[in-house]
Amino acid sequence: MELDVVGLSRLQFALTALYHFLFIPLTLGLSILVAIMETVYVMSGRPIWRQMTKFWGTLFGINFAIGVSTGLVMEFQFGMNWSYYSHYVGDVFGAPLAIEGLMAFFLEATFVGLFFFGWDRLSKVAHLVVTWLVALGSNLSALWILIANGWMQNPVGATLNPQTMRMEVTDFYAVITNPVAQAKFVHTASSGYVVAAFFVLGVSAFYILRGRHVEVAKRSLTVAAAFGLAASLSVVVLGDESGYLSSEHQKMKLAAIEGMWHTEPAPASFTVLGIPDQEARKTHYAIQIPWVMGLIGTRSLNGEVPGIDALVKLADVRIRQGLTSYDALEQIRALKPHGPVPPELTARFEEHSAQLGYALLLKRYVDDPRTATDAQIALAAGDTVPQVAPLFWSFRIMVALGMYFIVFMAVFFYLSAKHRLDAYPWLLKVAVWSMPLPWIAAEAGWIVAELGRQPWAVEGVLPTAVAVSNLGIQAVLTTLIGFIVLYSILIVVEMKLMLKAIRKGPEPEAGKAPGLASPLIGATPALRTAPMISTE
Repeated sequence: MELDVVGLSRLQFALTALYHFLFIPLTLGLSILVAIMETVYVMSGRPIWRQMTKFWGTLFGINFAIGVSTGLVMEFQFGMNWSYYSHYVGDVFGAPLAIEGLMAFFLEATFVGLFFFGWDRLSKVAHLVVTWLVALGSNLSALWILIANGWMQNPVGATLNPQTMRMEVTDFYAVITNPVAQAKFVHTASSGYVVAAFFVLGVSAFYILRGRHVEVAKRSLTVAAAFGLAASLSVVVLGDESGYLSSEHQKMKLAAIEGMWHTEPAPASFTVLGIPDQEARKTHYAIQIPWVMGLIGTRSLNGEVPGIDALVKLADVRIRQGLTSYDALEQIRALKPHGPVPPELTARFEEHSAQLGYALLLKRYVDDPRTATDAQIALAAGDTVPQVAPLFWSFRIMVALGMYFIVFMAVFFYLSAKHRLDAYPWLLKVAVWSMPLPWIAAEAGWIVAELGRQPWAVEGVLPTAVAVSNLGIQAVLTTLIGFIVLYSILIVVEMKLMLKAIRKGPEPEAGKAPGLASPLIGATPALRTAPMISTE
């Protein structure tokens, strides 16, 4: 990544997005787990389940509040660092964001407060409804944000208006039913459930090892093990669906993930391990499993998975086709103030308008793409290859951890069914030390999703290099340093608050004063998952 305005803007958005995404998965998963625990309380009437709900709800609240404070920054960056991006596609992704604000945002704003302050003011059933609405609002936020992000991965239901130079929605139903968006939502939500399950399981294991709050810990661990096993299995299944959709809509991302430089005979092999070398255009010491990549990518034995070199050649063709559309577009814009545009000129623009974004890749090398040389076109085509090594290893880290999660949760589910959760202290220690792993997997998955889209801010439509604001390097660098300092302080605050609550542990219901102070006092009750609409 070059340290110019584009590179620094990408780095800033990537760091703030990845940092904010530390909080989103835990919020999504804990909201569901807390709702499950309160459901058991309402059905059984046993006070210990109310105690559990309040304790895990407090940890949810701390994470929720810090997530809000870091997430609000994301939306400001679209206007500050990515103003042309906001102008170009604002009509499309603005609609899902508006719905997210009207539906999920206000739903959370209303019911989060009721969850914390309504224990002694609402009936048990009414409070349970509130808790489930908090969980629903959290997940609806993710849904609408990921609909917008999914459009950036697979832009459907919209076309460019050559008069305004803005993408406009032509089929909103196609936008919200975008298969890439739906697959991203269920995969992201499931990964959040795994994060929360490991968090609850790890904290519960810590209590059992210390001999504190054992009854609460055992019940929490049982719920987390069952929930985590189901979530871990669903992550693998839904991740496979995401891979299949990539073979349809983001072929270059799939080839880069595999380090597949040359198209292999169908069905392609899956590279388990290797050392991708982007300069040599080769993956050294590759260990492969025959047929697997073909089955994953095409769901067939005769479907071809194109390699990076073949896709670069295709990009060269698309750039040349896009230049025809770009030339017609410039003529249309020149004629706009003087009268109607000839139909034949509009037809020439529309003939290859789907490839216009490829012509814009040349903006990195020349002000007017129509004057680009063959060498510059070749360079622009080469730019369609993302950074292979980070994608290759991030994907394999994510997959390896996913397999570990299934085995791990299956073991604890079995032990909980046999009522032997405290029979193997070493396993409980492993549970404590395994707590960070789902976060690592989630961050690796986000790197795969967003870095794999480069050089596009919107796949095939708007290059990242064109999407930035007209800023100086010093301005971007100053804000980048400011964010690093601020977020470093916030992570210390988050850790101290969480550790303090965990050390204190769940309080008995007896002697608990009504209207206990909430960690959300003074915080804006809203879940903002803006990094899911990442220009990185």
